[in-house]
Amino acid sequence: MIIKDSYFTPPETRRHLLDRLLPFLAYFRIRLLIITRKASKIALQGKYTDEEWVRSSDEMLHLMERAGGKFRITGLENLHKAKKPLVIVSNHMSTVETLVFPGLIRPITPVTFVVKDSLVKGNFFGPVMRSRNPIVVSRKNSREDLIHVLTKGREFLEKGLTIVIFPQSTRQVIFNPEEFNSLGVKLAAKAGVQVLPVAIKTDFWKNGKPIKEFGRLDRKQPVCIKFGEPMDIIGNGKEANEAVIRFIQTNLDAWNSETRD
Repeated sequence: MIIKDSYFTPPETRRHLLDRLLPFLAYFRIRLLIITRKASKIALQGKYTDEEWVRSSDEMLHLMERAGGKFRITGLENLHKAKKPLVIVSNHMSTVETLVFPGLIRPITPVTFVVKDSLVKGNFFGPVMRSRNPIVVSRKNSREDLIHVLTKGREFLEKGLTIVIFPQSTRQVIFNPEEFNSLGVKLAAKAGVQVLPVAIKTDFWKNGKPIKEFGRLDRKQPVCIKFGEPMDIIGNGKEANEAVIRFIQTNLDAWNSETRD
């Protein structure tokens, strides 16, 4: 499925019968494991192409819909008109965006992610993430991570690869601008490329404990993803980073207000 400008889950989409009948999210979790296991097997064989990545991402989106998720995806036309490659900067709330972004972004531009090392080491998403050649950070030494992302990121951007960065230290349901660092904007400035903000509200899929991917589903919460206008970086990038934060905060406020109403 290639989404051009926007996508809204069709109103006639119904939850899968097994999702309604089976307890403990059994249908959703079993299907999640099947899709992930299939993708990991292909990745371990060295055959996990970008096309396979997009296919897996689409399967995940539709799985969430059949488990009661309602998607509202807008602003993809901004990716089409951006100067590519670019740096995409998003808030980070749950597993949803990690799984869905490839299917939205890769049909438009080659892409990889900045990820923490636990994602590439794990057996769950590890094989797939490793096959995407991401920029891996430890989150233990911020200076080393900064140097690594700026160096490797610039190298990837020069090769035509768009980079997705989640500047928050971890997934957070509550957006705190003070914990949203300027790494994405710094990388864009250093590489001389545009930055494109993305606001997401993905608390439909809660973070589980101890395994974040096995959290519960809140079917009352819509999955909202909005891609903003691409921005040129001027000067030290302070204004651009403030604009990214403002874009995310404004959309979150609007979505949260809708949910409360």
